[in-house]
Amino acid sequence: MKKALLIFILTLVALFSFVSLKDNWTSSFQPDIKEEVELHDEPIEETLEEEKKTSATILAVGDVMFHIPQIKAAYKSDTKTYDFSDVFKYVKKYIESADIAIANFESVTYGNEKEFSGYPRFNAPTETLLALKEVGFDILNTGNNHAIDQGKQGIINTIDYIQQYGMKSIGTYKSLEENILMEEINGINIAFLSYCYGYNGLENLLTEEERAYMVSKIDEHKIKDDIERAKSMEADIITVIIHWGNEYERTPNSYQMELGRKMVEWGANIVFGSHPHVIQKSEIIEYEGKNNFVIYSMGNFLSNQRESTMGNKYTEDGIIVKIHVEKDFSKNDTVIKDVEYIPTWVRRYEQNNKRKFEIIPLEEFLNNDELFTTLSQQERIRANESFKSTIELMSEY
Repeated sequence: MKKALLIFILTLVALFSFVSLKDNWTSSFQPDIKEEVELHDEPIEETLEEEKKTSATILAVGDVMFHIPQIKAAYKSDTKTYDFSDVFKYVKKYIESADIAIANFESVTYGNEKEFSGYPRFNAPTETLLALKEVGFDILNTGNNHAIDQGKQGIINTIDYIQQYGMKSIGTYKSLEENILMEEINGINIAFLSYCYGYNGLENLLTEEERAYMVSKIDEHKIKDDIERAKSMEADIITVIIHWGNEYERTPNSYQMELGRKMVEWGANIVFGSHPHVIQKSEIIEYEGKNNFVIYSMGNFLSNQRESTMGNKYTEDGIIVKIHVEKDFSKNDTVIKDVEYIPTWVRRYEQNNKRKFEIIPLEEFLNNDELFTTLSQQERIRANESFKSTIELMSEY
């Protein structure tokens, strides 16, 4: 009887020991399962990070010139100031839509205390810069043949006024080593460089030392070196704004074509051309497996040049170019994804005995009866012609 009781007690002890052991084994095993799950989660998060992409849009327009008729048209006698806002009212939404927008400011703003002038030596009201800021431009290129129109002080004052209105400049400089402008947009580093063929024979208004850094004349060795320096600054996209070519010729010359190709081979991804005052073709240049974009001239975004003043109707035409770029962080590679074209035409007309200027986005007007009917019959014909002749020069992407 005692022996049977002893066996029963030992059986109960063994049973409770097994249950306790099982609980301990389960408890010790659970953290291992959790750790294993966490270890598997980390590579998934890393994979998502590796696949991350970002994008940005770069918008550019051609020559922005302020001749005396435009300045007079903007004058407000009641306030004795100038208001250019109406000129840009139809294109403002396009400029504002870009992540970064640049225009070729082909004038000088010495200051309103000095008499205003147009061609051949420009000096425009500072209100021109206010209008360009309010329409959405971020950068103004001042590297063109009119850069030295008002001498050294004109260069300095123009840069200062641009900065006062909250924009940046490229093409003329106040000190050495300023000639690469790097902008970080949505995680993409975009470098801007600027060069010009010459300065209308006014170079002697600067000393030799000042010419070496205050302006940026086309020099192939310098351009190549600057592009290399932009690469060393970890630029994802290198954009060159260049003032070149023959005025009023709708076909780029052989030197433009040759230099455009060279700049791409040196590392430029985008080339925005200006100076001819008429639109020249764009093209996609493939190099080392990547597409690069060149437009040889974007024409006149704004000026008083036109058929009635120049005998050349194409001086009334311009184009807004909007480039979509995308960066793949896993490959550390940035490419052009799309190029968008918005043809424009400078309208000049009389209203209430006062001259008015407007930049017309042609496709929008041609597709909107309400807008289209605001134009005269002759203007409608001209708008159609302008749109067709511009689009014919643009490469599809």
